[in-house]
Amino acid sequence: MTSARGHLVWDWNGTLLDDLDLVVRATNVAFASAGGPSVTADEHRARFRRPIADYYADMLGRAVDAEAFGALDRIFHDAYRAGLTSCTLAADATAAIAAWPGTQSLLSMWFHDELVPTVHTYGLTPHFARVDGLRAAVGGGFKAEWLAKHLAELGLDGHEVVLIGDSIDDADAAASVGAHCVLYTGGLSDPAALRASGHPVADTLTEAVTLAAALP
Repeated sequence: MTSARGHLVWDWNGTLLDDLDLVVRATNVAFASAGGPSVTADEHRARFRRPIADYYADMLGRAVDAEAFGALDRIFHDAYRAGLTSCTLAADATAAIAAWPGTQSLLSMWFHDELVPTVHTYGLTPHFARVDGLRAAVGGGFKAEWLAKHLAELGLDGHEVVLIGDSIDDADAAASVGAHCVLYTGGLSDPAALRASGHPVADTLTEAVTLAAALP
């Protein structure tokens, strides 16, 4: 079945890229720098949220202002970059990309100038009509405004689009432009929270594509 929504937007971190373990390690480096606790992957998945400054404040037990968050964000990304070569694509990422019958693009909240060459390194660039990352010095915010810009650059209306991602923020971003979203449980979010969201949920990326293709 081919979806009436002919364009698929992929999330990167935690979706196509299997980087949960690295994200948790880098988060713990940031927390340690501020005298905070060490979190497990399950704890991170259960408690992570955007804006990320709110998650950090929750875990550190104190307010995290813009200056403090900027410092923690730099520490996180330095640790993340150092371990990036250890990451692989999700087991069925290439098969899932190949299974979608329409056009595709990629939108990440990772820094654009680092995202583009990384996606190229994994050999995925030819599959995407557009690859966009975060064009800002500090991350941590919501995806909605960036999705709107991404679709505007593609000349697409949200009603033509389905997004596959691993977070409630992905689903909220999709809803903000009138798109559908299929949530993937293999990434950075608690699967139970995803299942409680009311959005279609898949345990594999190929299943996510099947669900996306069946949407009205």
